[in-house]
Amino acid sequence: MRQCPLWARTEDTLGELIQGRETCEPVFLSRHRKRYTRFGVYRLVERCAAQVPSLAARPITPHVIRHTCACHLLQAGVDLNTIRAWLGHVSLETTNIYAEIDLEMKAKAMALCSAAAPRPERPWKENKGVMAFLNAI
Repeated sequence: MRQCPLWARTEDTLGELIQGRETCEPVFLSRHRKRYTRFGVYRLVERCAAQVPSLAARPITPHVIRHTCACHLLQAGVDLNTIRAWLGHVSLETTNIYAEIDLEMKAKAMALCSAAAPRPERPWKENKGVMAFLNAI
């Protein structure tokens, strides 16, 4: 079982859904009024994503949503260890894949250390005493 924090808005909505229910009663029911299975959730996500024009041609699954959320957390500046705990990964190595695939963050890092930056001055090259000392070594 994995636990994760909820946004206040999500918590409020779920609170309304469970109000007056028994603890063991399922919150989300299929069209047959049965508890959703993991396969049912998979199909529901797939069906809903197909209705969004920009997502219709892409295979959207619950795992893709989980992966996308982790990438957004990383882009927002959340450290990898916190993301690891949020995802329920035992090892940080499993979570490192998110750092590897984020091309936007890689591009920003490259922009910080441009190879086209001017080289620093080397005043010691003009000092004949220093050059003579270095050549004598």
